Amino acid sequence: MAAEDAEATAVPSAVIDLATSNDPRAVARELRENPVVQIPDLFSLVTRRHDVEDALRQSSVFSWSAVGMDLGNIRPLIPLQIDPPKHVKYRRILDPLFAPKRVARLEADVVKLVGELVSKFAARGSCDFHEEFAVPLPCTVFLRLLGLPYSDMGTFMWIKDDIIRPPGDDAEQARRRRKAGDAVYEYFGKVLEERRAAPTDDLLSDIINSEVEGERLTDEEVMDISYLFLIAGLDTVTDSLDCFFALLAQEPEHRRLIVEDESLIPSAVEELLRWESPVPAVPRRTLEDIEIAGCPIPAGEAVMLLIGCANTDHDALPGLENLDLTRNPNPHLAFGGGVHRCLGSHLARLELRVALREFHRLIPNYELAPGTELEYTPGLRSLHTLPLVFDPVS
Repeated sequence: MAAEDAEATAVPSAVIDLATSNDPRAVARELRENPVVQIPDLFSLVTRRHDVEDALRQSSVFSWSAVGMDLGNIRPLIPLQIDPPKHVKYRRILDPLFAPKRVARLEADVVKLVGELVSKFAARGSCDFHEEFAVPLPCTVFLRLLGLPYSDMGTFMWIKDDIIRPPGDDAEQARRRRKAGDAVYEYFGKVLEERRAAPTDDLLSDIINSEVEGERLTDEEVMDISYLFLIAGLDTVTDSLDCFFALLAQEPEHRRLIVEDESLIPSAVEELLRWESPVPAVPRRTLEDIEIAGCPIPAGEAVMLLIGCANTDHDALPGLENLDLTRNPNPHLAFGGGVHRCLGSHLARLELRVALREFHRLIPNYELAPGTELEYTPGLRSLHTLPLVFDPVS
């Protein structure tokens, strides 16, 4: 795209939040007609697979730490908002704590939790999947992982909601985020004081006791890591579960595939992550003047890398315009890429695989409650409510 073309290009009608559309694939198709969509005084949208993937790999050009996103935090969230080389220090500590073998130890607990959650509504023949399953499952796993009391779930829920989806105008949203952020620091400040006095056997204590080059993390660093865990651990798996089950409730032929052959569930998880892209875009800021597909982007420009567009770019990888639960391999970008690739991807995969397997063992057939109109949330692709109906299970 030539410079003069970039200035003249009107923002396509498809610049609708990829998260809220009932058909984000159609939105993505229209957006990909231009490799870069420049929205004056706001940001540039990068739409095509190759360019998105390339940007994710170039942290020296496309910076996370320079984004300056306000999530109620007073310091950068670790390791998300830290760029190399300092980023490497934190990943050396955290990557082993989320390695596949370590995460696998949680499977029995997640299996038990799924059964307990389903048992609360199975005999009723209906549920609000969002409120009764998609929210409590990852929240309980998060509390278990960090060794925090389940009685604190309500506190974490209002904090998470007021950070990620605060209501009101810009001023009210900022006020709520700041209040929620203050609550995070206050909560974990007390927990760290308790853990240093009486160590426990959980992830939080492992982080507290970790060392890099002979130095332990400061309390501030541990709090900044915990802040990110709270946001990521309590929301993105919920978003994925909402998207997965909303689709399967409406497409019984795909649901039957995984009910009849559980061996397909790992590939189904990857394909549903690609197809739905619950995190449809990630922000960056350019550190130098660059060009993408001939379109100039100046240093200091805010850029949105459209994961949802890249994940269905069939020009880059043929066949991506179709949903195929047997697809393998599946090099999707739902967990991002490069040095900032999602730290908790193995944990998320475990929760999603177990949820699909165990839920469908107990309730193999379900559909949307009559009259349901799905309303997806902005930013991260989730649902306000997901009412399902099914034959009661005794």
